[in-house]
Amino acid sequence: MFNWLHAIKFGAVILGAFMLLASVSAPSFADNGTVRFRVVKGGFIFGAAGGEGTLNFQGRSYRLQVGGLSAGTIGVSSVDVVGTARNLRSAADIAGVYSAVGAGAAVAGGVSSARLQNAKGVVLDVRGTQVGFDLSLALSGVTIALR
Repeated sequence: MFNWLHAIKFGAVILGAFMLLASVSAPSFADNGTVRFRVVKGGFIFGAAGGEGTLNFQGRSYRLQVGGLSAGTIGVSSVDVVGTARNLRSAADIAGVYSAVGAGAAVAGGVSSARLQNAKGVVLDVRGTQVGFDLSLALSGVTIALR
């Protein structure tokens, strides 16, 4: 004998499974952008940095505010940074705290590079030209906000 209640439950399970598979296999489209900013940093033992810049993403420019703290810093310097922002789903994904571990030194100028990542999975591959005197063990957290 055919039971309508079992047929409805079975249909609901099949429909739910189909919807779950469709949402899991749907690609999340992430795009890349470019970043450019200038940061002035300084300190003795503990340092601070601040600056501003732009994100170019999907044909638009967004203003950025950059700040951060570091440990093991001695000196004062200015850094011009350019690079690529990967895994952006929207411009708002750029905002957050980025972390990286590295070491760098510049005396009256130098070039360094870094890979930083935030909690949203955005990866910044950046390179910078430094002017001034700065020795640092760059255990720093960089904060980027949209303005």
